[in-house]
Amino acid sequence: GWKASMKSGSLSYILPGNRLPMQLMSQVRVYTSNGQKKDLGSEDTNKTACEETLNKAETGRQDTTNAGQKQSSPKQPIQVKVKAVLKKREYGPKYTQNNFITGVRAINEFCLKSSDLDQLRKIKRRSPHDDTETFTVYLRSDVEAKSLEVWGSPEALARERKRRKEAEIKYRENLFRNQRLLWEYKEFFGNTKPRSSTATLFFKGPGKVVMVAICINGLNFFFKLLAWVYTGSASMFSEAIHSLADTCNQALLALGISQSARTPDPSHPYGFTNMRYIASLISGVGIFMMGAGLSCYHGIIGLLHPHPIESLLWAYCILAGSLVSEGATLLVAINEIRRSARAKGLSFYQYVVQSRDPSTNVVLLEDAAAVLSVAVAATCMGLTSLTGNPYYDSVGSLGVGTLLGTVSAFLIYTNTEALLGRSIEPEQLQRLTELLESDPVVRAIHDVKATDMGMSKVRFKAEVDFDGRVVTRSYLEKQDIEQLLQEIQQVKTLEELEAFMLKHGDNIIDTLGAEVDRLEKDLKQRNPDVRHVDLEIL
Repeated sequence: GWKASMKSGSLSYILPGNRLPMQLMSQVRVYTSNGQKKDLGSEDTNKTACEETLNKAETGRQDTTNAGQKQSSPKQPIQVKVKAVLKKREYGPKYTQNNFITGVRAINEFCLKSSDLDQLRKIKRRSPHDDTETFTVYLRSDVEAKSLEVWGSPEALARERKRRKEAEIKYRENLFRNQRLLWEYKEFFGNTKPRSSTATLFFKGPGKVVMVAICINGLNFFFKLLAWVYTGSASMFSEAIHSLADTCNQALLALGISQSARTPDPSHPYGFTNMRYIASLISGVGIFMMGAGLSCYHGIIGLLHPHPIESLLWAYCILAGSLVSEGATLLVAINEIRRSARAKGLSFYQYVVQSRDPSTNVVLLEDAAAVLSVAVAATCMGLTSLTGNPYYDSVGSLGVGTLLGTVSAFLIYTNTEALLGRSIEPEQLQRLTELLESDPVVRAIHDVKATDMGMSKVRFKAEVDFDGRVVTRSYLEKQDIEQLLQEIQQVKTLEELEAFMLKHGDNIIDTLGAEVDRLEKDLKQRNPDVRHVDLEIL
C-alpha cells in the first residue's frame, strides 16, 4: 500500500513494495568552476527510524547498480568546447598617444616653431580638403615629448600658453589699432599679392543696377524737393521723401554688396553672403518707416488742414523727368533679373518671389513703385488743378504711402524667409538624392536636408548607410591578393590575428573616408550651386 510521512524540513514518499523509496533531500552541494563546493542547506536531524532505514536501503541498491555499470562500460571523459574570446582592452591615455595631430595645431597648442617639427616622424594621411590629396601629420606623443624638450617642464609650457592667451586677448581688445597698423605697413612696404578690389562689383550685375539707381534717385530727390518748396504740394512732398528713401536704401544695398564679397574667416566659416539679405531687409524697413510713414502722415495733415496749391507747371515737368529716369532704372533692373533667371532656369516671377538676388529685387520693386507713384501723384495733382480742391492732392499722398507700404511688406517677407534658411526646390533635391542612391557604395540615405544659404549657395546634409561589402571590395581591388593570402596563412595566434585585423581595419576606414570624399566631390561637380556637403555615416 501507499505510505507517506512528512516532517518539517524534509519530505519523503514511500512507494509500493516493488518500488524503491525516493526522497527529496534538503541538503544540496554545488561545485563551482574552481572545484570548491558550497553547502546550501543541512538536512533535518530529526528523521524517523523508518526514513533512515529506507535511506540505507536506497544507498545500498544504488552502489550495487553503479558497480555493475562500471564493470559493463568504462567511464567516458567529458569534452567541453571553449570559445576563444579576445580580451577587452581598456583604452586609456597611454593608447591615445598614438593619435595624430596636424602641424598647425602642434605649433599653436604646444607653443612650438615649425623648425621644431622637422626632426619628428612625419606621416602622410588622406586629406579632408579638396585641393590636396594627402597632408602631413605627427604623432601626438612625439609632439608632447618635443614640447617638454623645448620648454623643460609642463609648468613652463603652461606658463607660455597662459602668456600667449593673454597676448591674444589683448590683441583682440586693440583690434582696430592693429588693423590700422597693418594697413599702414601694407601701404609702406607694398602688397605681396594683388588685392581683390570690391569696386569691380559695381561695374556689372547687381552692383551696376544699384549704382545706377543711387545716381538717378539722388537727382530725383533734389529736383522733387525744389518742386515741393516752390509749390507746397503734398503729393510732391511724398515724391521727394520717396526718392530720398530710395537713395538711402540703395546706398545700404551697396554696402551689403561690398560686405558680402568678404572672404570667410574663422568666425564666419560660411562667408558673408547673407549681408545682401540683411541690407535688403533693413531697406524694406526703411521704406516702410520713411517712405510709407511720412507720406501717409503728410497726406493726413493735408486732409485735416488743407491749403491752396501754387502753380504746378514746374511740378509736372519734374514728375515727367522723374518718370523717364525711374523708368530707365526699372528697365535696367528688369534686364538684369531676366538674364539671371534665364541662367538659373527659372521664370521671371519665380526669381523675384524666391528673392534669388535681393539687391536687384529691391531696385526693381522700388523703381516699379516709383513709376506707379509718379503716375498717382500726377493724376491727383491734375485733379487738384482742374477742380481747385486740395483734397485730391492729399489723397494722392496717401495712395503713394500705401503703395510704398505694400512694397516694404513684400521685401521684409521675402528677405526674412531667405535669412531663416529655406529648403531648395523639390526637383533639385530629388536630383541630389537620386545621384547618391545610384552610387553602388550607398545602400540607403536618410534625413536629407538641403538649405538655400542665399546667392545660389546650397548646403546639403544627409545620413548615408554605406554598403560595407562594396567598401571592402574597393579596398581589396587595390591590394596584392597573393600577398594578402600569405599574411592570412601566417596567422597562428590570437595576437597575430589581432594585429592583422587592426592593420587592414584601419585601411578600410581610410577607404570609407575616400568614398565619402568622392561622393561630396561628385555632388559639387554635377550641381555647382552645392557649396557645402555634410555626409554622416550610419
